[in-house]
Amino acid sequence: MNNIFKFLICVFVAISMPACVQDDDFSIPDTLIKEPHIPASSLTTFKAIVERYEQAVNGGNTTVLIRDEQDLYIQGYVISTDKGGNFFEELIIQNKIDASDPENDPRLGLKIEINTSSLYNTFEVGRKVYVKLNGLTIGLSNGVIAIGTGDSNKLKQIQASEYRKIILRGTEVATLTPKAVRIQDLTSRDENTLIQLNNVQVNRFDLASTYAGESTDEFDGFRIIESCDSGVSMLMQTSTFADFKSLIVPQGKGTIQGVFGRDYGDDFNVIMINSTTDINFNTPERCDPMELNCGLAATHGTSNLFYDNFETQTNNKPITGKGWTNYIEAGTKAWEAYSSTSTNASLGRSARLQSASSGDASNIAWLITPAINLTGKMGATLRFKTSNSLADSSFLEVLYSLDWDGTAANIKLATWGVLSAAYVVKDSDSFVPWFNSGNVDLTCASGNLHIAFKYTGSGQEAFDGVYELDEVSVDYML
Repeated sequence: MNNIFKFLICVFVAISMPACVQDDDFSIPDTLIKEPHIPASSLTTFKAIVERYEQAVNGGNTTVLIRDEQDLYIQGYVISTDKGGNFFEELIIQNKIDASDPENDPRLGLKIEINTSSLYNTFEVGRKVYVKLNGLTIGLSNGVIAIGTGDSNKLKQIQASEYRKIILRGTEVATLTPKAVRIQDLTSRDENTLIQLNNVQVNRFDLASTYAGESTDEFDGFRIIESCDSGVSMLMQTSTFADFKSLIVPQGKGTIQGVFGRDYGDDFNVIMINSTTDINFNTPERCDPMELNCGLAATHGTSNLFYDNFETQTNNKPITGKGWTNYIEAGTKAWEAYSSTSTNASLGRSARLQSASSGDASNIAWLITPAINLTGKMGATLRFKTSNSLADSSFLEVLYSLDWDGTAANIKLATWGVLSAAYVVKDSDSFVPWFNSGNVDLTCASGNLHIAFKYTGSGQEAFDGVYELDEVSVDYML
């Protein structure tokens, strides 16, 4: 029996060894990353790739296929990571590690569409990469310029089986310096790049929210990030698959850095963080405005103190009469009368402000009611309607003052607060319908009240939205 047992052991070992080792190479695998050898003559620039795409678009195409016969590469640095789940099946790369932006070599970024996850294991933030472009396609993905496969009609993802032959790792892992920029100065050239916003905070109405864990968050959560210097805002986009989606947004103010881009529907600008460490709101004192918030009334009064539906105004001319103060704080655009029967139709004739094509670095315009005396007026309320057309991160505020003297020279010297109960159309709202403000209760104010509709935008593409206003009414109960 002992001999049989020894024999079986020998047979088992003899069979097992060839199955485990197919050759005589028992050396330890070389896991060191080696710098790819890319001839300088094969390298092109992000600028050249963006220009190829723009030329294709100008020619009526939606994508451009790179058909170069010679090898063609770009080199850049990874600025996104899917480790926290806020990015998915994509790499965002930019051509520089810092924010230098000379005219001949601008700081630009590109998205790479890849049909695989856990890319952070190979391409961590700061990793230098080389992308072989031959046979790839340039197009738009969620409103930003991207690289993938595809044809003359559609951009598709690079498949998991091929991306390692296309995206090559360099040996450098750089420390990235984001571009410190004001929200209103962002342009399409900043898309797919790392930015930093200073002295900002989460809007006060979002403070009780998680990043993307609310029942109303579908695919992504959007939270308002606003500047304490200018009041200008943009949206922070967080995936509902992010591992930090259920955390409460930070409560103070400070800095945030992230990738600048567009939302899924290409309707508005967003900033996307890699992780919560990208937000440093370490100053507890916030910059929230003064508010008048008496809530919403169940109904409005039957007697009127002020009303205007702008029907007596002249199209494409500044709003005048009815006691309105039409004041331009910055730029060249004023509130004008407008009438349209298109998809985004006006309500007959409306008041409109559009900063597109203004050429102005900043457009700020106020439309202010005459003084409305609330003394002895029971159940006073405000009503109005607003609509927008691709607000593009521009915004409209409804403000009030109890101490403005009615002169344009003293508008900025007066104390202005926010009528926070009023609903104003948002950047993320559909551009077709009109939105009711609700019956904004004014009963916690007294004396002479001025109500201002303040537009903030610019002539820049990313900040040049259109807002319309109509049926402004202040009522009270007899």
